[in-house]
Amino acid sequence: MAPKSDAPKSDARKPDAPRRLSGGNPQIAKGYGDASVQAYIDAMPDWTRDVGRRLDRLITAEVPGVCKAVKWNSPLYGLEKDVWFLSFHVFAKYVKVAFFRGRSLTPMPPVASKSQDTRYLHIHDGGFDEAQVADWVRQACRLPGEKM
Repeated sequence: MAPKSDAPKSDARKPDAPRRLSGGNPQIAKGYGDASVQAYIDAMPDWTRDVGRRLDRLITAEVPGVCKAVKWNSPLYGLEKDVWFLSFHVFAKYVKVAFFRGRSLTPMPPVASKSQDTRYLHIHDGGFDEAQVADWVRQACRLPGEKM
């Protein structure tokens, strides 16, 4: 019988690392401001972390002074506290970007929602069209936000 190794497993979490929910979505405490969103992004697994950083950078560049929060284990972006135009969430094979007034965007983001106004973009490991997402962000921030 081989001796038991004390080496940590490659998939072991750090003791202070956030718990991950199904699909790898980080469980981050509710909070307002950039620090909460950055904590969420830092806890995103693997390639999704780069997507989160790119999305956050893009949204911040397109909407100076954007309000940020983490609620329901998802970062939210808006123009005022508790009124949001966009969110994203980690799933096992993609990052889901929710445009809360997505049916009003031109062209509409490709994925329908159970909510009549919301449309989604699923970002897979291959990346995303930053110019198109930037255009959607510019359009979305001019529309009435979703109060949550």
